[in-house]
Amino acid sequence: MPYDDGDNTRFRGEPGFREEPDFRTSTSTGSIPPVRASSGPLDDIFEDPTHGDPGRDRMAVHFAWEAILLIGAGVLGFLIYSQHKSAVTGQNLRELVVFAAALGLLAFGAAASLRAAAPNLAIGPVAVAAAMSFAEKGNAGVSSAGPKIVGLAALVGLVIAVLVVGFQVPGWAASLAGALVVIVWIQKHAAPITVAGEFDPTDRSWYYFGGFAAASILGAALCAIRPLRRGVGRFRPVGDPAARRGFFAALVTGVAVVSSTVLAAVAGILIAGLNSSVQPDLGMEWTGLAIGVALVGGVSAFGRRGGVFGTVLATIVVSLIIRFGEAADWRLSPYAVGAVTIAAGLVVTRLVETFGKPLLTPDEETWTSESTSTWTGGTGWGGADTGSWSASLPTQPTVNRPDPWQDDRWGAGR
Repeated sequence: MPYDDGDNTRFRGEPGFREEPDFRTSTSTGSIPPVRASSGPLDDIFEDPTHGDPGRDRMAVHFAWEAILLIGAGVLGFLIYSQHKSAVTGQNLRELVVFAAALGLLAFGAAASLRAAAPNLAIGPVAVAAAMSFAEKGNAGVSSAGPKIVGLAALVGLVIAVLVVGFQVPGWAASLAGALVVIVWIQKHAAPITVAGEFDPTDRSWYYFGGFAAASILGAALCAIRPLRRGVGRFRPVGDPAARRGFFAALVTGVAVVSSTVLAAVAGILIAGLNSSVQPDLGMEWTGLAIGVALVGGVSAFGRRGGVFGTVLATIVVSLIIRFGEAADWRLSPYAVGAVTIAAGLVVTRLVETFGKPLLTPDEETWTSESTSTWTGGTGWGGADTGSWSASLPTQPTVNRPDPWQDDRWGAGR
């Protein structure tokens, strides 16, 4: 069969012959998947119909991991009670519960900023600064000094949020700048500050922990709803990370960043109440612990994805590990615990991202699998790159054909 390439006519089997595929009958292109129907008028606000993975995130991986965390917390509790009973009874138990509440509030703030894809690294220094400020003004009482400290923390969070959403920059970079500014204020205090006043959070330890747990579980449960989940994580980059994600994404991310600094300030007040004096530390160990707990709890480092009970359970596990280390005199450095926790949390993130992504429908799976079998050459029909095409032509069958020069018709005119 001849093929006209514009210069001359070439026959099948001759060098340089290429046959164009018939796209009208080829089955390699698959079938076009059906267009998704909109489930509501707010899809364009909460969802992002042109970006991201379509479909509902799978929650089974989160619940499975949370079951493992629950078992781990039970095992740690049994070990501590059997080997160091005094560390988890009486006044020590109440102090442990307050410590878990403070760490949980920091982890809750870290989880909120991580879900919004704008991790806040300033929560640790903000907590230490809030503890130092409360130690100086504790005589005025929690009801008087607390709102002022929380308000200043919210102002710091607002400045960070403006940098993040106003200039569309990574949250970790903007919050690191905010953390350094807070550390400058901390370093102006060379000596430990004695806690003034008579605030003792151990009297209502279970209330503080219960409040944190209820707020964390409620917030995570709301984020399990598909539109809200995608709305909270809409700041998560899906293409060019510098591309603006819209007003709604900026609003949600800004609220998450400010809320995380407010929660850090409340945690700092609880930390001050547990101690007779507050050391002017940098506070980055608290940042490491908080982000590590949030990651171990199942919140993805990439944003959006997270479980329901994970942050609470991970807070209990890490708090028990720290108390076990203190009782056994392991001399664990908070930085070491934070580093190990973050490393473990990154492994959990990979599991969440691998097994928590939405499932494709049968039509989408067919389209995706068959589209990979189409021609992928990079230089066009006349280029040297043949892509996935075979470099050599198929072997032509040997057929005994008559010699056209010996045909009688050539001599018909004689």
